[in-house]
Formats: sequence, C-alpha cells, structure tokens
Amino acid sequence: MEYRITHRSIYDYSEPVTVSHHTARLHPRTTDTQQPSNFALNISPVPALRRQRVDYLGNQVCSFSIQENHRRFEVTATSIVAVVNERPQSLGLTPEWESVVERFRDPVSPNDVAAYEFCLNSPLLYAAPEFADYARSSFTRGTQLLAGARDLMRRLHTDFIYDPRATTVATPLTEVWEKRRGVCQDFAHLGIACLRSLGLPARYVSGYLRTLPPQGEERLIGSDASHAWFSVFCPQTGWVDFDPTNNMLPADEHITVALGRDFSDVSPLSGVLTGGGEHTVDVAVDVEPVS
Repeated sequence: MEYRITHRSIYDYSEPVTVSHHTARLHPRTTDTQQPSNFALNISPVPALRRQRVDYLGNQVCSFSIQENHRRFEVTATSIVAVVNERPQSLGLTPEWESVVERFRDPVSPNDVAAYEFCLNSPLLYAAPEFADYARSSFTRGTQLLAGARDLMRRLHTDFIYDPRATTVATPLTEVWEKRRGVCQDFAHLGIACLRSLGLPARYVSGYLRTLPPQGEERLIGSDASHAWFSVFCPQTGWVDFDPTNNMLPADEHITVALGRDFSDVSPLSGVLTGGGEHTVDVAVDVEPVS
C-alpha cells in the first residue's frame, strides 16, 4: 500500500516571538517494510538556519532557527510512503519469555547491547513492581514471548479506556495508571513499562495510522492523527510491533516515523522561543492512499 501523508502544525501567538529554535522529527523511517519518497518539510517563516541530521536512534531530524519577529508559525511535512504487510509467521513459535529475560541480564553479549538499552529506565518511563505484577498475568511460566506480548496488548486495550480529555503529553505514567484512561501515547508507555519491569526490551514507536470513515460516508481530510504503539525485541525475529489502542498488530495501515525509548525521544515538533505570550496550536494529519 502506498500513502500520501500530510502533517501540518500551526501555532498562533498572542505576542510576537522574537527568536525560536526547533527540532522536527517528521520524516518517515526507511525499514524492511516501508520506503518513503518525495519528502518535503515547509516552514514559515523561513528559518535563518536549518540543518538535517540522523540522531542516535536512527531518526531523521531537522533542526532550524527562526530569527525574525512572528506571531504565526507553521510547519508542513509531506511524503509518499510505500508500506508492505509483513508479520511474524506465528506469535507462538518464539522463545519462552524467561529465556529472553535471562539473555538481557547485565552483563549482556555485545550482540545484544543495542536492544539492551531498551530494558533500562528512560526519561518518562521506569520499572515498578505494580507494572511487573500486571504483566505477569500475560507472562505466566513458559509463555512464549510474542504470545505474552499479544495478550498484554489485549489486556491494555480492555482494561484502559481511550479518553483524549483525560491526559496531556505531560501527564505522568502514575496518573494514567490510576485513572485507567488515556490515549495512544499513554497505552504505548504502559506497555513498555510493563515489559521493562519484567526485564524485557521494549521501545516506543511514533507514526501514523490510516483511518477509515464509517460505511457510506466520505473520508474527512485532515481527520487522521499522529499515533503511537510499542515494540518488543524477540531474538531471531527482531522487533515486533503491537498497537494496544486498537488491539492489533501493525501492518500496512501503520506508518512508522520515529523510534525511541519513550515519547521524549520522538516528539514530532519541539523547541524553545523568546516571547510569544499565550498560544494556540492546530495539528492536522492526512493519510491518503495513493491509487
């Protein structure tokens, strides 16, 4: 499946911004199952300085600086991405989870160092007994790793309520745990925290999900949104994605943009500025199949 993706962010300020410095992670990744092309990043006002790089985790990053007074700031990313549907042959034909935990006990083999980093605490996530206890209902003795991860995904989908008004990007994980409600970012964080609390490597995936209108209705332009899910490392298989918000294994309707330890590594747009007063932000994402 091939998609045309448009991600537009508009900030309106009550007072002039005199200077601002930003970082954008909006370029879809190149992977074994997806290939981006024709990517463009349009910024207004036009930055005085702009630099492209690849960060430590392999994400494409654009850093830029706007050095003129402005009350409105707009960033639009457009790309064409081809995605293929490729899933593990069987979630049951994988190692038992205890053997994977043993493999990632410190010290680890040099071959496992890259994945081992995702066993550790990160800026927004930490291992805790309550998360380990919750996960153990899915990871009983002898459970194969990916089968356990799939059951954890199912339980998060069932036990937690999707509620976009319950949390913000700054809501701590403890509050999400107590409220039992949140959004895709929260559910991805919970899944990762549960897995890491057992000693398993898990990472955060940001991207997009194609949404379909109700039968008989036209698709609304800009109705899609940024999405997030988690990924588990399985020896001999590699990283396998799970989407607890929708209780599904990502396939050709999920587009990966960035990978990280948690959301702090993959924020689509971040920065600092001088001035501006209060502001409003409007974000619209459109994921359109290319015929």
